[in-house]
Amino acid sequence: MRQRLRSAALRLHRHSVPQLGIDAALVALAYILAFRLRFDGGIPNDYADLLAATLPYVVAASLLIFTLFGLYEKWWRYVGQRDYVGIGQAVIVATLFVPAFNALTHPEVIRSGRGEVTLSVPTGVLAFFFLLTLVFVGGSRFVARTVYERPLSGFRPQPNARRVLIIGAGDGGRLVLREIVRNPDLGMSPVGFVDDDPTKHRMRIDGVRVLGRTDELARILDEAEPDEVTIAIPSAPGTLRARVVSACRARGIAVRTLPTVFELLQTGTGNVVRQARPVEVEDILGREPVRMELDRVGRYLQNEVVMVTGAGGSIGSELCRQISRVAPRKLILLDHAEDNLFRIMRELEDDRHVHPSSMAVVLADCKEGERMREVFAEHRPTVVFHAAAYKHVGLMELNPVEAVRNNALATRLLARVAGEHDVRRFVQVSTDKAVAPATVMGASKALAEFAVEAAQDRWPNTRYAIVRFGNVLGSSGSVVPIFRRQIALGGPLTVTDKRMTRYFMTIPEAVQLVIRAGSLGTGGEIFVLEMGDPVSIWQLAETMIELSGLRPGEDIVIEEVGRRPGEKLFEDLFNPYERTQPTPADKILRAERDRLDVRTVETMFDEVGLLVLEGDAAALAAKVSELSELRSLSAPDGVQDEGTAGTDRAVL
Repeated sequence: MRQRLRSAALRLHRHSVPQLGIDAALVALAYILAFRLRFDGGIPNDYADLLAATLPYVVAASLLIFTLFGLYEKWWRYVGQRDYVGIGQAVIVATLFVPAFNALTHPEVIRSGRGEVTLSVPTGVLAFFFLLTLVFVGGSRFVARTVYERPLSGFRPQPNARRVLIIGAGDGGRLVLREIVRNPDLGMSPVGFVDDDPTKHRMRIDGVRVLGRTDELARILDEAEPDEVTIAIPSAPGTLRARVVSACRARGIAVRTLPTVFELLQTGTGNVVRQARPVEVEDILGREPVRMELDRVGRYLQNEVVMVTGAGGSIGSELCRQISRVAPRKLILLDHAEDNLFRIMRELEDDRHVHPSSMAVVLADCKEGERMREVFAEHRPTVVFHAAAYKHVGLMELNPVEAVRNNALATRLLARVAGEHDVRRFVQVSTDKAVAPATVMGASKALAEFAVEAAQDRWPNTRYAIVRFGNVLGSSGSVVPIFRRQIALGGPLTVTDKRMTRYFMTIPEAVQLVIRAGSLGTGGEIFVLEMGDPVSIWQLAETMIELSGLRPGEDIVIEEVGRRPGEKLFEDLFNPYERTQPTPADKILRAERDRLDVRTVETMFDEVGLLVLEGDAAALAAKVSELSELRSLSAPDGVQDEGTAGTDRAVL
């Protein structure tokens, strides 16, 4: 039968049968040799009878003990360090079984002057049996893995194999090396490792030498002359990747990288060499990625009914992916875009194996109050992540009514409905555009923050929180996909101002921090994610051209087209009137400020709502700008917003 053979008590597989047979022979051999070694080859008749009487029971009991310790749950080729610990423990128990069995069953009795006496197994036999069994059982698995990892015929790369230099001699680098040796058809030949650990310098790891450190990469590349460099450090910071790419590009050497930790968690390991991909701009932006244990930081979502608005968007869909991993009682996906909602629903069902019974897919618009109350009454969410928003600055300047209706009024409505239905936590996803806003989009998000703060005062039983951060890589409208399209068309790449900088963070790590921030809130806080150092957009354009194998200014030009109205040179994460406070979480800060009076906020939204109903775009744009400036004017004396007028981002 090709099906896996399982017992309810003994975890066995079809491949366990030959393993049991081999171990039975090895245990029997160890037991016999133990007697022969103890008596120097000449076993006395009484002890020979004892050996014959106990051998079947020792073998059978040893196999049972090995099974209970899980020694037959995997192929021997995959045995690792933890498995050897289990082997040692199992052999100890099997050795202790021998005297215990002998004492209980009395298999061999001899006559003496004191009458009949049970013949015991000599201590020397037990010691030899333990050592021999440990060597035989552990050694058989070691040999199996060694043969699998490095065939007996030796590694013979193909004549035209590409010479590969591996950056990183840790677990990732060794994994790449094993895949290359195991699969000659990959057409690769390892020439060496590069690693910054001084203890590994000049060492051989699995037969391949560590040639030096990354700061010696230029010399190593010239001496080793590889055809390709593979960065085998999934958690490598962007600065390291950028240094490697720069040295390799100068010599025309291709660079590939293993997937990041987030990508490996989402796709699995598999054949890591085949998963290696070209280095992308997201890999080398220079900020060290945030790494958290999602199961720990998202534990507060277990057994909760979690709603994600904007579930089909860039942030919303990643929220759904990560929240599904922490086993909420139910995950509610809400979006008004049919295609995006269908796409994330199929991904969660097919790729993430989320059972349909633990997921609800709701096609609805957050701006419709009656519909939102129906959804909350039906599904009774206990935690809400509000990620639905319009974020394209240029489009929102052309459509200010819809920007305010969707970003500000809908957030106020959703926060109100959440309070009315006793939601425990409400987390609004905000943006750095809400800081000293100079565009309609930024002002609408600033108003949304005021609405959430006011909701905290009206519904204190709900813990409201706001999470503010900068640009995320790979989202629709991000500068990176825009530059990619322009490169594919042959250029030019357009930058509005050569001095412009922006903060960047990948979507998965931003979402992970949003989930973490959701657990920190006690009521009405504004959390700000640390974004690292700002990145020059001009340098980003040059880097992306170089990563495409082209030369900036020669193959593809970069044009400075001038700033658009309201476009900022630099983004800020805090308003001048806000005080920066630490939090217990790494990479998360808190913006402390005095809240506006609830009646002031209500009056503000009444005025804005009336203009939205009238559809007066010009008056609405003027009003939201006036209201967003109200906060700065109400700041403590001497705290004013300087140097922000006439700035924003359009190309981003």
